[in-house]
Amino acid sequence: MRKIAVIGVGYVGLVTAAGFADLGNRVVGMDIDEEKIEKLRRGEMPIYEPGLEEMVCRNMKMGRLSFTTSYDEALDGAEFVFIAVGTPPGADGEADLRYVEAAARSIAEHMRHPLIIVNKSTVPVGTGDWVTQVVKQHQKEPIPFSVVSCPEFLREGNAIQDFMNPHRIVLGSTDPEAAEKVAQLHLPLRAPIIVTDLRTAEMIKYASNAFLATKISFINEIANICEAMGADVKEVAVGMGYDPRIGPHFLEAGLGFGGSCFPKDVQALAYAAEVMGRHPQLLRAVLDINQDRRRMAVERVKEMLGGSVAGHVVGLLGLSFKPNTDDMREAPSIDIARYLLDEGARVRAYDPIAMDNARRILPEVEYFPDPYSLAEGADALIVVTDWNEFKHLDLERIKNLMRRPVLYDGRNIYDPKTMFELGFIYRGVGRGYPAPENPEPPGLTMAKAGGL
Repeated sequence: MRKIAVIGVGYVGLVTAAGFADLGNRVVGMDIDEEKIEKLRRGEMPIYEPGLEEMVCRNMKMGRLSFTTSYDEALDGAEFVFIAVGTPPGADGEADLRYVEAAARSIAEHMRHPLIIVNKSTVPVGTGDWVTQVVKQHQKEPIPFSVVSCPEFLREGNAIQDFMNPHRIVLGSTDPEAAEKVAQLHLPLRAPIIVTDLRTAEMIKYASNAFLATKISFINEIANICEAMGADVKEVAVGMGYDPRIGPHFLEAGLGFGGSCFPKDVQALAYAAEVMGRHPQLLRAVLDINQDRRRMAVERVKEMLGGSVAGHVVGLLGLSFKPNTDDMREAPSIDIARYLLDEGARVRAYDPIAMDNARRILPEVEYFPDPYSLAEGADALIVVTDWNEFKHLDLERIKNLMRRPVLYDGRNIYDPKTMFELGFIYRGVGRGYPAPENPEPPGLTMAKAGGL
């Protein structure tokens, strides 16, 4: 049984700690937040993630998982120490490494024997080398250690599944022996293991998230064009996805990406590129398109209500950035709610899980206990998060409760034909209506105009 310390029991750290404990290791999760640690000791989860509470409590009961606020207790007898603290965006989009630095410094100050320090946090390229210097500078006495980069690829709402069944394990280090030991730690997961240098491993994480974010912004750009030309982006995405060079994943037009990874990581990569004298125009466009999705949703609702939302009651179905999580970080609902409020609308909302977190961010919004009370007297509804329960609503009841049956489907979860038959004033994202009045292909028109 190996002893592992995990510094930081936020989203990534807690899943990592519980996952390694479930593989039979002895794991101590450490955090300076005393309230969070006390809750965990009582079996209360600080985040919502399907299956996490059961895994944490099972391994605590088996004696494989414990929690502490003490570095000495966490590092005592540990062979590996994972840094899994937050790296929030700074004022210019750069990754804020203050928590990584604090963890590295504290590890150095409390180190009593050789350690393999594994960086699990998403960090800029070069951070592994910098962490090495921080630890060396703050050791009380020279003790051997190695730094290994092991970026996480967990999807919120599917994190347990992703930890236990990863597509790949990426390891980076200048110490092959240390990388091999971390690889051995991951062998029970039976996943491909890629071993490279520190900087390449760090770049793999950023490049992966930036590419996925690019796919989302691309299909949203196509959705805009579909709306203008009368095509259906959902069918376009299906047709594209059958091409194995493209694939079907992340081709769902909607309100754009949010959460703790994509916005932050694309910003950080773009910032790092600019610092190094490069011009990341694609990454900047990805971010601009993503932000436009939130403004465009409000513009569409204004059109559907006759040109203004002032004085109208607009309900948001969903608040979290994606289903099966209570995470409100960079959630589209935040921008949409604020745009609506600025335009003079009364905004109300319902979410199955995230309303407590949302209240702290959007205190001006009225919150309702279910979709039907939310719909009662509303002039418009916006589907913001594609929670499964929204796909099975009694839509006729929803329509009859509303003052005006206006519904903007920001996640394309409903069939337009069905919605029109029910009597809704309905629009989705890139669903190809209203069709252009001029039936002549625009390319042909331009060719004629050019005298071809």
